[in-house]
Amino acid sequence: MAFRALPQELIRAKRDGQALSPGEIGELVAGIADGSLSDAQVGALAMAIYLNGMNAAETVALTEAVRDSGEVLAWRGLGPGLDLPGPVLDKHSTGGVGDLVSLVLGPWIAACGGYVPMVSGRGLGHTGGTLDKLEAIPGYDIAPSRERFRKLVREAGVAIVGQTAELAPADRRLYAIRDVTATVESLPLIVSSILGKKLACGLDALVMDVKSGSGAFMPTPEKSRELAATIAEAASRAGTPTTALLTDMSQPLAPCAGNAVEVREAIALLAGDKRDGRLLEVTRTLAAELLLAGRLASDHEGALALLDERLASGAAAERFARMVAGLGGPADLLERHDRYLPRAPIVRPVHAERSGRVTRMDTRAVGLAVVELGGGRRVPSDVIDHAVGLTSIAALGEPVDGERPLAWVHAASEADAERAASQLRAAIEVNDVATGDVTLPTLIQDVIRREAP
Repeated sequence: MAFRALPQELIRAKRDGQALSPGEIGELVAGIADGSLSDAQVGALAMAIYLNGMNAAETVALTEAVRDSGEVLAWRGLGPGLDLPGPVLDKHSTGGVGDLVSLVLGPWIAACGGYVPMVSGRGLGHTGGTLDKLEAIPGYDIAPSRERFRKLVREAGVAIVGQTAELAPADRRLYAIRDVTATVESLPLIVSSILGKKLACGLDALVMDVKSGSGAFMPTPEKSRELAATIAEAASRAGTPTTALLTDMSQPLAPCAGNAVEVREAIALLAGDKRDGRLLEVTRTLAAELLLAGRLASDHEGALALLDERLASGAAAERFARMVAGLGGPADLLERHDRYLPRAPIVRPVHAERSGRVTRMDTRAVGLAVVELGGGRRVPSDVIDHAVGLTSIAALGEPVDGERPLAWVHAASEADAERAASQLRAAIEVNDVATGDVTLPTLIQDVIRREAP
């Protein structure tokens, strides 16, 4: 592309702490997408942003430019029989351990009248990835054609897939360069990366689940809160009403971590076999916010009542089944998941070295134990073992002893199981204390709502 100003002069301005205009940011992002900016220039720009930050207007402009660097999906004005008759809604999480909310929330929202074109990602570091979990289902196609994706969203109300080459291409290149230039931890770059892909899906509303705690992406609760507020503000100013929830990740959200084991947990919740727990509470709260934003419910109590009815009736489970079958998976996965989902050859309990109550947990280390089992990637080329993981993970405050283990480990070999057991014992602190001596963190710590201007 032809730049109105030399790109190195724009990089220099950012390097020197100056604010860039929306037009200048748009030119730079277009250059990232079409390759007219070299890798060296993209790296220099990322470092300049990392060191000097961006003001609110710049962050919005960067988010909009990344969103507009490729196709922005439209769901209305397509003609008779093609327009979606309900709101287009989605959620995004900053990641964690045992966080399988997307697998439950997407079908649940669809059962309530919303449409969820969810573009998800793979695991990153200690956090699990929605796409990796879905690939534990035989035949599930995470990269369908555009036509198949659109058709499934219309017919099932939900489709969870991977990012296509057409959606936010600037982000794909910018993220790869950030990863090798030590510029990942930049708030404007994080926000534009998350939102660029999401807003390109043509959403009417978005809900963000920003984690805080030992298993969170951000290093401190203050940084997590800042990220939540910045995302809500930037997305709303870019035209998509957004609510951000700050939720606890000082222990796994579900009592399991791994790919096939988390799909089993999602099926259990959708089928009504699990009727309480941290996972259900967070998912239900996020879903209620989306129903309100999409005007599918008039008040919070009405949203919760609708959600409870659609879960109890089996409607949410039915949407999940339709999505799986529509993307190539087994049509009878819900009824016969044990036939299809892989199981590890070694399954054994991990007992604590002493009896007592769980008083603290290094949730990041728990997630890394799953990675070491083969359930995540050390490098992008690693092949995931979808069968391995952890189940029945003890919660904070829960007693453990010779009968109640810290967790059950699912491993490919005895050596892997023993290594994971050692990592778990190091990650989970057990002390001889009374129930009231364990302070349990607040699960939903804050709700930040922003309307589009």
